[in-house]
Amino acid sequence: MSIAKKIAVLPGDGIGPEVTAQAVQVLQAIGERFGHTFTYTYADVGAIAIERHGDPLPEATLDTCLNADAILFGAIGHPRFDNDPSAPVRPEQGLLRLRKSLGLFANIRPVTLYPSLLHLSPLREEKVRGVDFVIYRELTGGIYFGDKGQTPNGAYDHCVYTGPEIDRIARLAFEHARRRRGKVTLVDKANVLETSRLWRKIVTALAAEVYPDVTLDWMYVDNAAMQIIQYPVSFDVMLTENMFGDILSDEASVLAGSLGMLPSASVGEKTALFEPIHGSYPQAAGQDIANPIAAILSAAMLLEHLGLTAEANAVRDAVQATLEAGIATADLQTSQASRCSEVGRAICGLILAPVEAER
Repeated sequence: MSIAKKIAVLPGDGIGPEVTAQAVQVLQAIGERFGHTFTYTYADVGAIAIERHGDPLPEATLDTCLNADAILFGAIGHPRFDNDPSAPVRPEQGLLRLRKSLGLFANIRPVTLYPSLLHLSPLREEKVRGVDFVIYRELTGGIYFGDKGQTPNGAYDHCVYTGPEIDRIARLAFEHARRRRGKVTLVDKANVLETSRLWRKIVTALAAEVYPDVTLDWMYVDNAAMQIIQYPVSFDVMLTENMFGDILSDEASVLAGSLGMLPSASVGEKTALFEPIHGSYPQAAGQDIANPIAAILSAAMLLEHLGLTAEANAVRDAVQATLEAGIATADLQTSQASRCSEVGRAICGLILAPVEAER
């Protein structure tokens, strides 16, 4: 059945516009193959929005996002702000305000290693072969959002969580585990922190009452950091709070050998947002050398969020086939590096192959 969906496109800064353009081309190819109609509304965010509007998240951009079915996000950041910590307005403020305005309380990061890229991982191939897990990070609570300040002789950052904040992301993690291998690992520091004890209490009760078919285990965050390196294949769905998730998801991202390979989603109360985990990489902007695969896989997550599972799998299959054919950008250390646009074009061609065969 064909559908029509509105996509807000926020290319952002640096390589954001280039990789996002390839993701949009992939969505167009999916629309052609499966008979769907995607309409795109472009809006500014980050440094480019500050330059054009004096605001990293203009009201028009937020309205565009609120009126869309999903958001495809590029990257934000610019050296002139990175090198000026005292800047009163910063690109990152736009993303934080967007998350808050949309109620995006769950960040979802899949960590998948493609067989043709195992040699790029900093770990031995036998350690990472078969790695396929997802991190569910709580995104709007915890120490990052608690009261903070300085005293004459010190400083403080309060970490606060409520039961409903924990319950809502835990349910998402358990539901996803049901569609995977049926295992959730709660990462906390319950031997030290009261907030972690609350996490463990609520998640344990939820598992017993609502998800008895899902296996739940627990792991202290310091042990989890070691296990990601020693036994990464043991994880299925990892559930954790904001700061722990921030650190562990960045640690896990290096397993794949390149930040250019990893997508993410942020979901919550309103429109969901999909973005590659890499930054704006301004040194490469405009050179057509950035790796678009993370952005393209983010588009696959967008399709899956819209209920288009077969379409999402078609994107992932095309990505894998493209990599196996040796078509990849320089960061993946292929014998002959392809351009960003060439990788996108190859993936689109594979998606459209059944359509071309019918013509």
